[in-house]
Amino acid sequence: MPTAARGTGEDTDKALQLLKARDREFAASPFLKLEVLPKALFNRRNLEVAFYEAYFDAVTHWATNIEQLLAAGYQEAAEFGLGAMDALHIAAAVVIGANEFITSEKPSKSIYRTQSIPVIPLFDAN
Repeated sequence: MPTAARGTGEDTDKALQLLKARDREFAASPFLKLEVLPKALFNRRNLEVAFYEAYFDAVTHWATNIEQLLAAGYQEAAEFGLGAMDALHIAAAVVIGANEFITSEKPSKSIYRTQSIPVIPLFDAN
């Protein structure tokens, strides 16, 4: 999401096209909101804030059972060696029954080790 909110050029266009796709539904958790929105608010990046708020308004599936997400995230981190926040994001996607997890993380990152859900890179590796 930060790429679509802050970027310019081809990467931003690709991210925005994905977000505009009519055949997609989007999921989120309070952890995603906590990760991206407060820093944009603090730094008064108003366009970025507006983008995030529009995204969160469009989310149709919210993973909100914090205890369930923490337990599932812990399992992800322990089993696949994911960082804490990535494990929580994967857990949220799995808990709500998402078909895939799209990320702007580079393919070398640990999030791709999960076997709980297909992790799809938003951008081609350079």
